[in-house]
Amino acid sequence: MKAVVVHGPGDVRIEERARPVPGAGEVLLAVEWGGICGSDIAYWKKGASGTASLTHPLVLGHEFAGRIAELGDEVTGLHEGQPTTVHPARLVGDGVLPERIAGRTNLYPHVRYFGSAAFDPHTDGGFSEYRVIAADQIRPLPDGVDTEQGALAEPLAVALHAVGRVPDLRGRTVLVNGCGPIGSLVVAAARYRGADRVVAADLAPASLAVARAMGADETRDLSAGDGLPEDVEVVFEASGAPAALGPVLRATARAGTLVQVGNLPGTAAPAALGDLVTREITWIGSYRFVEEIDEALRALQGGLDVTPLITHRFPLERAEEALTVAADPASGSSKVMLHLAAGTTAS
Repeated sequence: MKAVVVHGPGDVRIEERARPVPGAGEVLLAVEWGGICGSDIAYWKKGASGTASLTHPLVLGHEFAGRIAELGDEVTGLHEGQPTTVHPARLVGDGVLPERIAGRTNLYPHVRYFGSAAFDPHTDGGFSEYRVIAADQIRPLPDGVDTEQGALAEPLAVALHAVGRVPDLRGRTVLVNGCGPIGSLVVAAARYRGADRVVAADLAPASLAVARAMGADETRDLSAGDGLPEDVEVVFEASGAPAALGPVLRATARAGTLVQVGNLPGTAAPAALGDLVTREITWIGSYRFVEEIDEALRALQGGLDVTPLITHRFPLERAEEALTVAADPASGSSKVMLHLAAGTTAS
């Protein structure tokens, strides 16, 4: 089978690997679609994502879906040919958390995540024609949700977790700063959770167009001199840019809530934070998700349309080109998809 393997900065290869065989409690997934994420780009461009660095080759990809090709022993409730997506996280160890964060498995300190170099050996991802998956990580796709949409259930789950950090959005005005794929999905998730009005802001007109298609009522083009709105009660910061924090805090209403969705640098960076104190803002983080992938699948079945997010599709053999497009702000890309199905020549 073919797989998309990163070896180091700027070095991604299409490699032939043996087709894996599922063991007890596992299934073999024939992967059809994968979505390129910022972490995939980081491993390709820098050889690292956050604090995780490559020490040996890694199959990329944690957003993917396909059809079950084979069942291992002791697997029940699933069948060959069934379309599914995957929960990419698996806890390492006993899984016990302190009582104060019981159930918040996204905060467990040791998690293997598909397509991640956080552990050695690394955890290969799903950008390959086949991938063995533990049966308890399989999430069957509901009727009406195809595998391309199913591959986007993971980032949609990230967005749903983020909006869920605010107990109730019904009837409220929301600002989303940063309209890359996650920011645009936060726009859709906020509308899905009942926000009355969503304002989206970004430096890129193409990203703002996607945000509008995903449900934003108003957009602010920061590159054209548009300012952020004032006194917004709930704000989601999805750019991850330290320079954005000052303006975003200023846009947040006194006693408002700011949810940090975009990953901030792991190193020191200047940021203007004074309004955090003087406006008594509640600033909270949002990291991955727990089981919101199940809600994401229900939302997709219920009509939440993620297709405006998809701007480019490439076959597996053109993975480096796909990564280049996804990483280039001038390309106008949002979510770039890889068609990974064996024997296809999708373009």
